[in-house]
Amino acid sequence: MEIYLAKTQGFCAGVASAVTIVQKALEKYGAPLYVFHEIVHNTYVVEEFKKKGVIFVEEVAEVPEGARIIFSAHGVPPSVIAKSRERRLQLVDATCPLVTKVHNEAVKFSEKKFETILIGHKGHQELIGTSGYVDGDLLHIIENEMDIDEIEIDPEAQVAYITQTTLSVDETKIMIDKLKKKYPHLIAPLRSDLCYATQNRQDAVKELARICDIIIICGSPKSSNSNRLRETGQNQGIPSYIIDRAEQFDIKLLDGKQKVGISSGASVPRIIVEALIERIHEKYPEASVHSFDNPEKKTVFPLPAI
Repeated sequence: MEIYLAKTQGFCAGVASAVTIVQKALEKYGAPLYVFHEIVHNTYVVEEFKKKGVIFVEEVAEVPEGARIIFSAHGVPPSVIAKSRERRLQLVDATCPLVTKVHNEAVKFSEKKFETILIGHKGHQELIGTSGYVDGDLLHIIENEMDIDEIEIDPEAQVAYITQTTLSVDETKIMIDKLKKKYPHLIAPLRSDLCYATQNRQDAVKELARICDIIIICGSPKSSNSNRLRETGQNQGIPSYIIDRAEQFDIKLLDGKQKVGISSGASVPRIIVEALIERIHEKYPEASVHSFDNPEKKTVFPLPAI
């Protein structure tokens, strides 16, 4: 048995920044500390913060007036910011800078009165946040290719598109190509909205698929980017599974396998991967582990004032 670790996996710079913001706020102000929605979509991270006195809320009204609130890495719509200020809350913004970039594009497109197509997963916190930065009369949300056929916009109109940052790179390209055929003058963001971490992690899983006969993705059910990693492996023809914790993995799935690939979503702490390796070693103590240099190791985002 050989274990291959994806060269790019685990915390991206945006998640690392958001988690550090909460940690530093706890150190400086103590508990209780309020966070709007889960700071990142990972069960382990959220549960560990809850143990330390972090309270995750779904409504601003749940936060006492004048208290401190941290906005999650996924971003929030302007309405949430306005409600927070009405309650005199002290705001700390942990929104990923790459998500903020999409918000800024949305504002610019609306100011120019462009019909704006937002590609993403309905109900996902990032999409909800980004939607708030688009003029409601100009907003069109699509999740798949079939949705494109339902859009009723004049083909000659000024139409722009933006995307959620954590989508499948391959599937998003197919959708954008179809949009371009329907809207010849389609206006794209200056740079792709799919973040570098999403691209890198999906590429790394494709590399695993070339050498492994099974792929395990560590990631929580709510995590968009983790689910896309499992789909990426599956689409390469390799049996791929997603687990929230190491103990959830059915070790029998390794029967008859020789090379197992392991990756993890952008919000997954290293401890989950290490626990999975340990679990595999319990059955295959001689299994060798192959790791590679991470190209993102020097990528960091500056922290806001806390």
